[in-house]
Amino acid sequence: MSAVVSPIREPLIEGGKTYHQITEDICSPTERTPSTAWVLAFIVSASFLALYVFSVAWTVWHGIGTWDLNRTIGWSWDITNFVWWVGIGHAGTLISAILLLFRQKWRTGVNRAAEAMTIFAVICAGQFPLIHMGRLWLGFFIFPYPNTRGPLWVNFNSPLLWDVFAISTYFTVSLLFWYTGLVPDFATVRDRATGLRRRIYNGLSFGWTGSAKHWQRWESLSLVLAGLATPLVLSVHTIVSFDFATSVIPGWHTTIFPPYFVAGAIFSGFAMVQTLMIITRKVLNLQQYITLQHIESMNKVILLTGTMVGVAYLTELFIAWYSGYIYEQFAFYNRVLGPYWWSYFGMMTCNVISPQIFWVKKFRRSIFITFFMSIFINIGMWFERFVIITSTLARDYLPSSWSYHYPTWVEVCLFLGTLGLFFTLYLIFVRVAPVIAVAEVKSILKSAGDQYIGENAKEHAHADSH
Repeated sequence: MSAVVSPIREPLIEGGKTYHQITEDICSPTERTPSTAWVLAFIVSASFLALYVFSVAWTVWHGIGTWDLNRTIGWSWDITNFVWWVGIGHAGTLISAILLLFRQKWRTGVNRAAEAMTIFAVICAGQFPLIHMGRLWLGFFIFPYPNTRGPLWVNFNSPLLWDVFAISTYFTVSLLFWYTGLVPDFATVRDRATGLRRRIYNGLSFGWTGSAKHWQRWESLSLVLAGLATPLVLSVHTIVSFDFATSVIPGWHTTIFPPYFVAGAIFSGFAMVQTLMIITRKVLNLQQYITLQHIESMNKVILLTGTMVGVAYLTELFIAWYSGYIYEQFAFYNRVLGPYWWSYFGMMTCNVISPQIFWVKKFRRSIFITFFMSIFINIGMWFERFVIITSTLARDYLPSSWSYHYPTWVEVCLFLGTLGLFFTLYLIFVRVAPVIAVAEVKSILKSAGDQYIGENAKEHAHADSH
């Protein structure tokens, strides 16, 4: 009778690391002089950030008239960018909260960067509705609080107000969840530091000592926040979709938008995580912690959600045809064959056709293909939001008011500027905090047992089977 050997899974931590080596590898990028690659990336992102500041100042000074908005197309690049950034912020909470509750160990290599990405993406998203208000100093009108304005009370029936509550709640819970995970690692950096740096990290870690009571409370709080964050993954982008679905405009008034928007948000968010992690693992030399196993697992999620988005696209076309409603049919005819046909086919190519390449394992595990596809997918997801918003508004019920949107240099610079804001914040983050959760990676090394053993142990197990 031959011995039955259980299948050996690929290691999530390569190189046979000890606890001390894990601490050295992950914490050292926050301690040593920044590399040339980091400095160059920071200069580029800071330049785009300066462009962002200039574009916002120009818009506030001269007014929203600097954007090419009109009576027909009242929303365009600004709300397109808002929905796009909110979608990118989705993957962080999914990786952190839902995968934690399901005890998926592969999340530990990428969850910290994904959580940071969520915070920074929501910051970028929140800029656009505020700027679109025109007069930022009157932003307090969107908040319900006791006042003497009498009838000037917020409209609780408006999904635009629901956005305020949903996104602010999502941001708050995500920020708490992100910072809670950082506390033990700030203490680790503190114990390795001296002088002023040590005092700063001691404050950031709230005097963490690593006692059993501290760990117990930390784990309890992490589970509570994960439980709070999980419904937010579904609710936030659902509420964003209500901005469109509760209207009476053909092409928007549909019940498929909530699940369609959630799947698309996870799709674009995971793509952005891939972009960040592939760059981070190379620049910070973390290939043994962000492995091909992590990349392949995320590509599987991208393939799943990309297929769901493709089904939603086809369902929209079917509903428009089956409804027999000429205005709905025209809205989709206009999307596919109208003046914005190029954005529709770009959307279908990037989001539906191209992700199917990940059915092949060799491509799922290719760094180059994954990096290229992650950028390609986010371009496609931007096209999707543009198609939904601009191409739908460009052709309304009155042909006399039909219009075509040409973005002005202010709109383009504002969007590029938010990219600069996002990457500047991320680059600062990787310099001041461990980009991988040290404590959680060590817990995997301790609890994995024979499931995640290295190459030498694989060879030993293979020899024993014979």
